[in-house]
Amino acid sequence: MKWIKRFLVLALLVLVVMQFFRPDKNQEGNYDSVQPFISETKPIASVEATLKETCFDCHSNQTRYPWYAEVAPVSYWLADHIRHGKGELNFSEWSSYSVKRKDHKLDEIIELVENREMPLDSYTWTHKEAQLSDTQIKEIITWAKAARLQYSLNKAE
Repeated sequence: MKWIKRFLVLALLVLVVMQFFRPDKNQEGNYDSVQPFISETKPIASVEATLKETCFDCHSNQTRYPWYAEVAPVSYWLADHIRHGKGELNFSEWSSYSVKRKDHKLDEIIELVENREMPLDSYTWTHKEAQLSDTQIKEIITWAKAARLQYSLNKAE
């Protein structure tokens, strides 16, 4: 029983110390950084709003942080989650992607949204507004398929 008390005190001490060492926040700019992506893929207003609400937090250089992001270890988990998301697709870096990669990323968007794998459950649990309706899913898929056409044509040339 004594070792359990010591462990709990040590764990509490570690949690308190963690509060003073925070990961960097993903706020390298603002939503203007996604403008090249928006200009190039031309989503309709409702799709653009859906992308901002459900995708840009983890897949751009700008994140809207909830209050609990200030509390370790959640702050570390979120930082890792965002780092991984941006590693897969970063809308803020869209203009640096090759035509082939842009086409592939849009294809992945179609597949992941259609299979309801994106947005992640861990995101929608705390962001209820990010749960996609059937209409939003159809709109995103229609937009992404249309956007892919320009890259398919460019790949063929």
